[in-house]
Amino acid sequence: MDTENGQASDSNSEFGSLGSDSDLQAGKPIQPQSGRWRMLVALLAGAVLAVPFVATGTARAAWTEISQFLTLQGKPKPASPAILSEHEVEHLDSEDPQAQAQLLLERAINHYQGASDQIATRVDSWRGKLKRTPQLESLITTALNANDLRVRAAAIEVDLAALGQAKTPDSVERLIQQAESGEQSQRIWALWTMGLLGNRGVAPDRVSQFLITQLHDPNQDVRYWVVEGLAYLGTNDTIEPLLQTFHDDPSPTVRERAACGLAQSGMLSQEQRLTLVPRLLDFADDASLDAQTHTWVYQALRDITAQNLPNDPAAWRNWYNSTGGH
Repeated sequence: MDTENGQASDSNSEFGSLGSDSDLQAGKPIQPQSGRWRMLVALLAGAVLAVPFVATGTARAAWTEISQFLTLQGKPKPASPAILSEHEVEHLDSEDPQAQAQLLLERAINHYQGASDQIATRVDSWRGKLKRTPQLESLITTALNANDLRVRAAAIEVDLAALGQAKTPDSVERLIQQAESGEQSQRIWALWTMGLLGNRGVAPDRVSQFLITQLHDPNQDVRYWVVEGLAYLGTNDTIEPLLQTFHDDPSPTVRERAACGLAQSGMLSQEQRLTLVPRLLDFADDASLDAQTHTWVYQALRDITAQNLPNDPAAWRNWYNSTGGH
């Protein structure tokens, strides 16, 4: 270095010696001098870290937007309008009944506008042509548990089509004969199917009357499926028999199923379920019911009302008296 002028005598002296070519070739370690090597490293690191900030906040804004879509909390963020695509509708006729049913039921589950209408239009042409594949069974089960009764109704229509059941009073009569005299598996299938038919407007009074007569069958499994049939029939006439079964049936399994049919599953509407609250409050006070049944009473109350109250009859009475159950 020229000490008089303070100028660097060679290019390496400014940031310290980085090593000669012979050092590099010999594999000798580079020896930084003073703090200048650290200065170079700091400058390079700073340049790398500064890259995301160069675009005047654009990168940060983009990441913020992406992160909002990635989060699982907060309000739903639609990917697109929930409308059945014209493109899909145009191609439906070229698909076989199985593909049509599976696509439309999946869209109905996701509340796509027009999907249920398409099912209603096409379902009669599917009857006897659908296979109960695992995929279709899974879709039917999911739809039967949807929070929209229209989606549940669509599932019933597809299920009946897959079963090959004609929606006629004669079908109900044949099922009644099978439920009276068939083997247990045939009886169970008949009880379930006639409940579905009755819900779709096929001889609902006849279905209701017959199912109610079967509630005292000595076979627990039969009673279980009678309860299922009544729950999916979903008429006002089914409410009292389901309540009595929930209160009195000797089988915990049947009592639990009646509670589920009253509270959430099946085809009763929200308005129908709300009418049950006074009776369920009576059940909560009823010392003749065992602890497990009392637990199901409170679970049913919470499912119907969406109120998160404790298992305490006084708390539920106070809420009901102050709000009228709304």
